[in-house]
Amino acid sequence: MATTPTDRTTPAAVPLTAEDATPVVPPPLRRNRSYVLLMAGLTAESVGAGVALFAVPLVAYALTGSVVQAGVVAAVGQAGALLATLPAGVVADRVDRRRLVVAAASVGAALWATVAVAAATGALTAWHLAAVLVGASVVGALVDPATSGAFRAVVPVPQLPTALAAAQGRDAAASLLAGPVGGVLYAVAHAAPLAAAAVGHLATAVCTWFVREPLNGDVAEARATRPVAALREGLRFVWSVPLFRALLGLFVVINVAFGGLMVGINLELVSTGTAPVRIGLVDLAVGVGVLVGALLAPRLVARFRAGALVVVALGVLALGAVVMAALQSYVAYLAVLPFAVLLVPAVNAGLSGYAAAITPPRMQGRLSSVMGLTGLAAGPLVPLVGSGLLDRYGIGVALTVLAGLLAATVAVLSTVRSLWRVGTPDTWAQDASDLAVAAAVGTVHDVDPGEDPREGRGGTAPGR
Repeated sequence: MATTPTDRTTPAAVPLTAEDATPVVPPPLRRNRSYVLLMAGLTAESVGAGVALFAVPLVAYALTGSVVQAGVVAAVGQAGALLATLPAGVVADRVDRRRLVVAAASVGAALWATVAVAAATGALTAWHLAAVLVGASVVGALVDPATSGAFRAVVPVPQLPTALAAAQGRDAAASLLAGPVGGVLYAVAHAAPLAAAAVGHLATAVCTWFVREPLNGDVAEARATRPVAALREGLRFVWSVPLFRALLGLFVVINVAFGGLMVGINLELVSTGTAPVRIGLVDLAVGVGVLVGALLAPRLVARFRAGALVVVALGVLALGAVVMAALQSYVAYLAVLPFAVLLVPAVNAGLSGYAAAITPPRMQGRLSSVMGLTGLAAGPLVPLVGSGLLDRYGIGVALTVLAGLLAATVAVLSTVRSLWRVGTPDTWAQDASDLAVAAAVGTVHDVDPGEDPREGRGGTAPGR
């Protein structure tokens, strides 16, 4: 689950800060040309990447004949993003984000095209596939913070939960197509789903090229700061917010636990001879749950405190994992997964929107890259943990261990005080103001959002 954030002439974003006593009501997102263009390109990329990544474990298994080696190939493919993500955030805050997305997506299209050609001609090897996955993950590491910063530049703060929920819906719709389409394409030719990723990246490059609105402000100040110093500044900001500190560690474990569980299920189905189309239906079930959840997310985030919503949503996810571990059947996976992930879009919309709202615009790229570590750090571990437990202990023990780990981590998350302080979107502007005051008086490390930094630890902001 990526808490990890996303999308993006029309009016510039309405900055709801302490100075904005009466914020202007923004027009509907469907009239925001820059946002629509970026969403269109990223939707095509999501579909293409989803189709390809569905097929990657199957292609790797066909090349190696081993579920463990297939897991290793997928894990190696995540290494590039893990190494590149922090520098990528600095780059996204220092250069023209539109040009960065166009260039990176174009390189991604070329990389996926080479592996598709190799698969079509019978020249593909496991290490060739792993190398392309590394390159594609580096591309993703550059595109993600750039599009996150661009997204925040064109979407007004009040619309962030709705826009981020739409991004979740986009990815869910992509996954609805990715599983079945990936299965069909893989059955036709191993190269076909890999070629889909090339087309998706090309669409992102083209759509972003037609965005004419500036996607970041004046970068002169950022360029005046040395890259290493800029990286340190971003890390200090993220670490200074108690909520961010807590989420960085706990969400890595949550992503490893649930991601490993899904890898274990998919590889068990592959190794037992389940038809690719039926395996695709498992991903389809996840997509259905996320898509419905994305439709519900804006109302949930607007009505309920985000902190409480996160605990409830992840509790439902953990309960679903426990049920699947207990039943261990194909029918159970199809029936439980849509309900288990139903509230996950609200988690991502709430936390991503909140993080973007309280972070200074000039630091959006670095925020995205640092917080993205929760998913990227888990990336290499997910296939290794899922395939390793499956190979050594079998599907029963693998699912039981991972479901237990997920439940325990969610229980720990529920004790994080700073999470419970996060309210509805109408309170986020005040939280941003509180953090700005805390930074000015030098007490930012001692202040949770929702506390008045002038009152010290435990104080309450006026009117809160």
